Amino acid sequence: MSFVKKYLSDKKTEVVLFSSTAIALYGYDQGMMSLINTNYDYLDTMGISEESPLVGVIVSVYYLGCAVGAVLASYLGDAQGRKPSIFVCLAVTTLGNLLMFIAGLGFSRGALALMFIGRIVMGLGVGGIDAVIPVYSSELNEEGGRGKALAQEFQANIFGLNMAFAINLGVTNALGKTNQWAWRIPIIVMQIYPVLLMSFIYRLPESPRWWIFHDRENDARVSLVEIYGDDEATEKLDGLKEAAKEESAVSIGYSDMIFPGGQQFHETMVTVMGQVNQALTGYGAVSVYGAQIFELLGFDVSTAEYLTQGNYISYFFLMTFAWILIDRVGRRFLMVTGAFGIAVCFIILTVMGGLAMNCNKLGIPNMAVSVPGSIALFVATGLFGIGWLAQVWLIPTEIFPSTSRAQGSAISVIVWGLANFTVTLVTPILFNNLNYWIFLVFAVTNLFAGWWTWVYSPETGGRSFEDNQQFFTESKESNTWRVSRVKGGEYRHMPREKEGNGVATEESPLLRRDGA
Repeated sequence: MSFVKKYLSDKKTEVVLFSSTAIALYGYDQGMMSLINTNYDYLDTMGISEESPLVGVIVSVYYLGCAVGAVLASYLGDAQGRKPSIFVCLAVTTLGNLLMFIAGLGFSRGALALMFIGRIVMGLGVGGIDAVIPVYSSELNEEGGRGKALAQEFQANIFGLNMAFAINLGVTNALGKTNQWAWRIPIIVMQIYPVLLMSFIYRLPESPRWWIFHDRENDARVSLVEIYGDDEATEKLDGLKEAAKEESAVSIGYSDMIFPGGQQFHETMVTVMGQVNQALTGYGAVSVYGAQIFELLGFDVSTAEYLTQGNYISYFFLMTFAWILIDRVGRRFLMVTGAFGIAVCFIILTVMGGLAMNCNKLGIPNMAVSVPGSIALFVATGLFGIGWLAQVWLIPTEIFPSTSRAQGSAISVIVWGLANFTVTLVTPILFNNLNYWIFLVFAVTNLFAGWWTWVYSPETGGRSFEDNQQFFTESKESNTWRVSRVKGGEYRHMPREKEGNGVATEESPLLRRDGA
């Protein structure tokens, strides 16, 4: 027990647990809406039909809130500190969730408008959390294996997804699809996450890097002592002061990142296309409309819902391979093979979906089509977790310097929000009009995602920030973004050997690496 108590009281452990719980919050929302969308009382309260485009709009406006929230939280995090920014985002998330819960509760007029407002407000909070948490966590983490650490945190995202869907499924089976509490209970249960995090955040230190960059050396020392102890605090403080001195001479704004010719436009485009390509894998549609996909394959409603839960559980366990492999074979390899693998699965789903809708005509047993189609969907979901879930959030933290890391993270969330807004908005429309041909659309978009990543996205694993910046410097000098033509194609794969002569590598502490 003393070991467990010591482990849980360790500040670095507390930061990981806090970050994981915050990321699980986002996963919960994905699982929460999937069955709410098919609840008859919910649809009646909102005054819409199950086939209405407004079903997708309600889901998707959340992502617009996320995009705006990322910018506001990034600014607040730089101006007032990471912790105040996170706390405000959690409070906003709580407010948005409450607005969703009371929409149409005892009244019908204005229910849809209030649900829209609640979704947007909650998006503001969650988008801010997604922008600030990775920065805060990285600035407090000195351990090596950056990819493994983030992949493990994103496994918590899938835990949140599973939790939400399980609660949804349980109350739906207990109360029925015509009961309002079958959709209100899953919404209000989400309050556990922001309330728990707000009550716990006071225990965590502010980022010592943020203190140093705001000329508050004594506060930075206190934070470092909390994290590392007295013995290491002085050494870490000296490294941060040196880093602040070097980086303060370079001023980088959004204009340097988002306009062609800007100092970090190339890095920004790698970040942007990572998020766009993640959305093009189609998993956003699978996570929100999973049950409908199983129904399309020929299963009844109840079986489809249980299979969706089974798919999410499989997804959670398969995610273990992500943090086992990500620092061994690299981000790029997993992304490329994942995209092509998902494309194959969606081609299989196209065939099986077509056969499922014509089983009676062709005289094919339903299970002969439904089972292989379901296996393909399970595999596609697992490949997404292994190849795409964590990587697109990790890469920006490895290619942007401290002076633009918060902005880079914000841009990542903005693009993620806009891309997922588009995908979740058009998916129900595509389902209603294309049926199983929607899988072929996603097969093509996955092929594009895999191709773009192979051609233009460098391998950032196993390298220090300075090494990764060297790629962009060489790219500019070579006048090409193609990875194979930069420095002899070195960045197509992980470094062959661990670098010597004191050069920082994957195992080097993040704080020391930034200060090198």
